[in-house]
This record gives sequence, C-alpha cells and structure tokens, in this order.
Amino acid sequence: MEKLENELTGKIALVTGGTKGIGKAIADRLLEAGANVIVIARNHPGDENLKHHFISADLTISSETDKLVKEISEKFGTIDILVNNMGGSNSPSGGFAVLSDEDWERDLQLNLQSSVRIDRAILPQMVAKKSGVIVHISSITGALPVYESLGAYAVAKGALNNYSKSLSKEFTPQGIRVAAVSPGMVRTDTMDNYLQSLSDTMGITVEQATQNLMSSLGGVPMGRMALPEEIAELVGFLVSPRASYITGVNYIIDGGANPSV
Repeated sequence: MEKLENELTGKIALVTGGTKGIGKAIADRLLEAGANVIVIARNHPGDENLKHHFISADLTISSETDKLVKEISEKFGTIDILVNNMGGSNSPSGGFAVLSDEDWERDLQLNLQSSVRIDRAILPQMVAKKSGVIVHISSITGALPVYESLGAYAVAKGALNNYSKSLSKEFTPQGIRVAAVSPGMVRTDTMDNYLQSLSDTMGITVEQATQNLMSSLGGVPMGRMALPEEIAELVGFLVSPRASYITGVNYIIDGGANPSV
C-alpha cells in the first residue's frame, strides 16, 4: 500500500475538467499517489481547501490553451501525466432533427477538439523526454449512441476513441502511452441534472428517466451507476508504472452494459 501511495511521487499531472465529478475524483486519486496535480476548468470550484493547483481556462478556445500551457511551463515545468476529462453536452433532447449546427459544433469542440488542442500543446514536451501518459475520458456512448438525447455527444466521443487510438500508434514508439476510458452511467451532479432535464422534458419521474437511460444502453447488469471514485481507480492504475505495457486501448467501465465482447 505504501508503494501505491507514492508511485507517482515527482510526477506532474494535469487533469482537465478536474474540479468536480469524475475529474475531481481522478485528481484526488493522483494526489493520493504522490503526484503534483494541476486541475483545469472554466470556473473555480469555490473550495477554499482545494488541494490541487487550479488554473482557469476554456479549452474550446485556442488562445486559452496556448496561455494555459505557457503558464504551466513557467510554474511547474513539463507534464508527465495528462488526463483529458473535459466533456459534456447541453444539446437538446429529441434526436437528429432538433440538433442545429451550433449544437454539433459545441459538442465536437468540447468533447474532441479540446483534447486535440491540449495534446498538441503537451506532446512535444513528452516526446523531448521520451516519456509520458495521456488518458482520454470518453464514454460508452461512443460505441452505444443514445440518439434521443446525446446524438452529437456520442459522435464526438466515438471520434475521440478513434483519435486516441491513432495517437497511440504514432507516439507509443516515442515513449508515450495513450489510452481511453469509457465510463457508462456515473453518479455525478452533472448526471443528476441531466436526468432531471430528461424527466422534465418527457414528463416522467427521475427514477423512470434513469431506468429509461439504462435500458437505452441495453441494461446495466450491475444494477446501479458507477461512483466517480471507481472510474478514478482505473485511471490511477493506467497512469502508473504498473501499467507500463498498456497503450492504445479503450477501457469500458460500465457495470456490464456493453452487450459485445
């Protein structure tokens, strides 16, 4: 246990979208393992006891990414671990017909292009020292799209999966491991708000909306949502020396919902 608690000592980790939900759980997990953790989000979480180094940035804007990387380089040096967790969707429910160009663009920027931008900025540092780990937090919807309410989001996550694999093929020979993690339903404030929105839109209870969403994924054999800490534990392993031969994979962590092998 002592070894696990110190296995990331001396490492600089950057977690985007790291102030709440899955991102915060990941940041906490890496901190427990000894890493020096930087979290990025658009807004400060308002937590006076925040244990991570917080930097405000909107990674859907190119100039914000450039400014962020410059600040990190000046204050912390080079990044050893990059966890691209930012993502989400505010697109309306109702399927393909209700999605505007703006909905598609917003979801693609947040769930794909923001990761591409930060990777492009950080990768040269990793290549120079021939080491580093990048983890993209994707979604089970990348393989099992929920078209009624998450069409554009699912397409963006599917593209993120393909991009992550492509990146691993190119940069693993240069010492950088790249992996993706695709959670299913996770009990976060964002998920609770999303289920409430579905409930309001469809005129059903939150419990019914939850069951409908589980059913749209083919059912969840585990019978519950994941906890953010359960996703973080997988990420903590993937960025550690214990996962030194793991790259180019997409780990689905969904309580058994995915029907394929």
